[in-house]
Parts: sequence; structure tokens; C-alpha cells
Amino acid sequence: MRGTAAVAHRPRILIVSGVRLCREGIALALGRTEAVDVLGAAAPFEAFACVAALAPDAVVLDSSLDDGLVLARRLREVASDAKIVAFAVSPIDRDVIAHAEAGMSAFVPRDGSIDDLLGAIQQAMRGEFACSPRLTALLLARIAALSTGQPAHEHALTQREKEIVLLVEQGLSNKEIARRLSVGTATVKNHVHNILEKLQVRRRGQAAARMRRNLIP
Repeated sequence: MRGTAAVAHRPRILIVSGVRLCREGIALALGRTEAVDVLGAAAPFEAFACVAALAPDAVVLDSSLDDGLVLARRLREVASDAKIVAFAVSPIDRDVIAHAEAGMSAFVPRDGSIDDLLGAIQQAMRGEFACSPRLTALLLARIAALSTGQPAHEHALTQREKEIVLLVEQGLSNKEIARRLSVGTATVKNHVHNILEKLQVRRRGQAAARMRRNLIP
């Protein structure tokens, strides 16, 4: 492992995942490297309180969470100085772009190792982000699309967000969608808010209209 790789100081990190074995396993593995100070491992509902109490330098976030992108955006609002490093990121282009737009400082793919995660944390703390030439081109294309005012937000919807748009299009309420997907109503509200923001529309009916016109890939 990189373990004792030189950094200005040992980053103080908090690990957030909905799976206890996952977050505690990562905490144990990273702690053994002695390259970071692991402050703790929290479930998503504990994340904000832990960030407020511990003031970590970086939050290591499980990207497989249903509302992971919403959580990342809110964490950046309450802890703007903390770096957010995502792990288990899908290799699909739209998911990579969505993570970049959510304010991730660095991310590691699903097949990444503890070494990869440690390297991503250290890069984030240095204000760096190493990525493949293909990913560089993808991010530059995204910047170009935004600079020309093109409505390029649709492709950033996650699979769960697209599923919710379909249910909205069918006329279901947030409570009905929550019951259909076996999630909390608050979670559905967060997803709907995120969908409207990405699609740059104000009402859920407008998002449904885009779905009917096949404007959401």
C-alpha cells in the first residue's frame, strides 16, 4: 500500500455508507495505512451531525447510495471546506458527470482498491485529480456544453431518478412513489428536487412532459 506516502498532514476523514460492514471495513483498512486519521464511520442519516461535530478534512462517500448525489450536495453546503471523495462510482458516462457536478473532489470506480481510495484522498487534499484521457475529454465536453448554454442536464440523471420520473409521469404522488419503491417519502422528495434542478424545470409536470417527449435518455 501507499501507506506512508508524504502529505502535508494526515487528512482527517469520515466514512459514510449505508452498509455497516462496508464503512467499518474501509475505516479499518484505511486506519492501518497510518496515512490518514479515521475519525469515524457513519450511516447516511448520521452524516451531517458527524460532520458538524468532527469537522473532517474529507468525507469518503459511498456512491451506491440511492440519494448519494443529493447527500453530497448537502454536505458541500454545510461543510464547504471538506473534500468529498466518492467510492464505488459507476463507469457509465452520465454517472461520472453527475458525480463531478455534485462537487466530488475525486472518485474511485467500483473495482478500485484501498490503495486507489487512499490515493484519491491524497490527491483531493492537494487539490489535484488524476483521471484517464477519456474522462478528461468527457469532462471538457461537459464544460463546453455548459458554456454554450446547451441543456445538457438530462444525461446526468441516475437510474433511480429516471425511475422516479417514470412514476411521476404516471401521475403518482410522492407518497405513492415511496410506497412503490419501498423508500421514505423524504427520500422521494429529495430525488424530485434533484431531478427538477438537473432538468432546469420548476414543476414535476414539466419533468414528466420531457419523459413523454422522450427527451430524457
